[in-house]
Amino acid sequence: MANKHIANRLSPPSLDNNYSRSKSVNKYDGKWKKQWFGAGIFYEGSEEVPVDVFKKIEQRKVLSNLEKAGLLSKAEELGLTLSSIEKLGVFSKAEELGLLSLLEKAASFSPSALASAALPILVAAILAIVLIPDDSAALVAVQAVIAGALGVGAAGLLVGSVVLGGLQEAD
Repeated sequence: MANKHIANRLSPPSLDNNYSRSKSVNKYDGKWKKQWFGAGIFYEGSEEVPVDVFKKIEQRKVLSNLEKAGLLSKAEELGLTLSSIEKLGVFSKAEELGLLSLLEKAASFSPSALASAALPILVAAILAIVLIPDDSAALVAVQAVIAGALGVGAAGLLVGSVVLGGLQEAD
């Protein structure tokens, strides 16, 4: 028994675990020229893995979970019904604006890049609170609006990175 346990620990990891999810690739940069700064002639990139958002939503049974959670009846209590959506023309506007193709493009973003973009935005929100003086009500209002908008943006990026990470997760 002990030898089998040791053999399992010493064996290489299988290909179906999380280590094989990210495929790092070295690419040749044809426009590269020697400079005193910057990256070398090769740069590290990653292969783009296509993500079918709708198939992932179907596999995770999101719609049936919404149904079980009772969110549809809660939305109806708040006045959001199918007829109200129809009257507002939400679906036709979504088609006109190309929101479904935008959703498909957004699903190919890197979750780590979204999370990394949230950090400087969060720092900017904190800096707005610290650097804008509290001398008048107008400055406090400006401080609150700027910090609030940046904070909401950073939170949206963090939540989006978690959701995208879940959708892009290897099965």
